[in-house]
Amino acid sequence: MRLFVPSSLPRAALMAFALLAAPAALAQQPAPGPAPIQPATPPGDPVVARVDGEPITLSEVTAMARTLPEELRGAPPQVVLPLLVDQMVTQRAIVGAARRAGLDRDPTIQARIRRAEDQELAQALIAREIAGRIDDAAIRRRYDRDVGSRPPEEEVHARHILVATEAEAREALREVQGGADFAAVATRRSTGPGAQQGGDLGFFKRGDLVPEFAAAAFALQPGQISENPVRTPFGWHVIRVEERRTAPPQPFEEARDAIRQQLFEDEVNATVERIRGAARIERFNLDGTAERPTDRAEPPAPAAPPGRGGAVPSVPRR
Repeated sequence: MRLFVPSSLPRAALMAFALLAAPAALAQQPAPGPAPIQPATPPGDPVVARVDGEPITLSEVTAMARTLPEELRGAPPQVVLPLLVDQMVTQRAIVGAARRAGLDRDPTIQARIRRAEDQELAQALIAREIAGRIDDAAIRRRYDRDVGSRPPEEEVHARHILVATEAEAREALREVQGGADFAAVATRRSTGPGAQQGGDLGFFKRGDLVPEFAAAAFALQPGQISENPVRTPFGWHVIRVEERRTAPPQPFEEARDAIRQQLFEDEVNATVERIRGAARIERFNLDGTAERPTDRAEPPAPAAPPGRGGAVPSVPRR
């Protein structure tokens, strides 16, 4: 839901919102949105305030405006810019007081400043390295490779009743086989996802489910109920299939944002690995001694419990 900021909002409330929102926005990638706030007729770079003789210029204020959340970046400049001037005045006054108190010479504070500087430099380098690599053409190529080229997949729409024991599952199965409404029984008995919606799991693909549930659900036709309870790592299920369909690949417009995010993550990871690979890195133990090949060996993986081979996929999604 888009949040609009009316100019009639009390000054103190808008100021508080800006104070809270601005630092959080600095840690995020800029999102597409309204054009950055700019004065109606840029009059050069005038000084808009002074704090203990130190000037604050209009360019500094508009630079901070570009870091605000989208809903404030779309607000009228005459509303937001004066509030940011107030914020910067307060910040400069506090920073000046901190310096006069000698905090800038405190070793702990200096270490924190260095860490913040390192973080900003790292983010700036990575942003520069990946700039221009994630455009519409790149997103389309990834879509064609990973999504558009997939063959249509079969999906099933099913309900289930999930209970803790086989005896409970057989009681529920007898009830629905005797003509009771499946959704009503699921609402009353089931402990699983969708219980309050009559056990409705919506449409899902075979790979969305744990194998035991998938094998049973995809063996049923619409209107059929599993002949026996189905055991999975989550408990005992009674399954009814409502519909089956063949789903085409997700349209490009629906997949665009997720693909853009995946491309961004891939580019960042590749850039980080390339930079690490080019660096001369020496590792030592925590006590400063030379590290041996066995010092960081992975411990052996624990054996899987009997009858529970492999990882358990997630519960079916809507």
